[in-house]
Amino acid sequence: MSAVAHGARVFEGARVWAMSQEAFLAAAALIATHEERFAPELVIGLARGGVPLAREAARLLGVPAVEIRAQHNVSDLVGLQATGEVEVDEPALDAATTTVRRVLVVDDICGSGATLRAVTDLLGGSGVTARTAVLCRNDGADFPLDTWVWSVADWVRFPWEAPPPPASTPLPHPRQVHTAQEAP
Repeated sequence: MSAVAHGARVFEGARVWAMSQEAFLAAAALIATHEERFAPELVIGLARGGVPLAREAARLLGVPAVEIRAQHNVSDLVGLQATGEVEVDEPALDAATTTVRRVLVVDDICGSGATLRAVTDLLGGSGVTARTAVLCRNDGADFPLDTWVWSVADWVRFPWEAPPPPASTPLPHPRQVHTAQEAP
């Protein structure tokens, strides 16, 4: 399946954000605490970037995590715009959700929203209720996220990626999540 992106990533070109492992763990805890009331039965991590968040959020929520391939970016080059085309591993998604009705879909960043849109559309079509959470929401994204921690307008390097450039800017320690009611 493929979907076309509606939003376009915003890059001010002012910095490369660097997320520390400590900031990541704090953000994952904030997301898990916020999403606990939804009572997800499964956390789906969109491969590659969403997998670390899925594992940590699922551990904190006491539910299983599963990795689903939903490929959008063609590389990790800084500032690269998304293609708008998303390929989702539909058989794996169907297999992972045959016995659940509530899932939390997570990713590292919502750049344009195309990846999350493709996956949640498939889940909705099979009767699964999905909420979405990401660590970072790019200012150009128009996807209606449920929960995110940082809003960004520049590239972000996550702890599981290649080290950020020497002049990168650390993301501030997270203190709260943001929700759909706050989106512009």
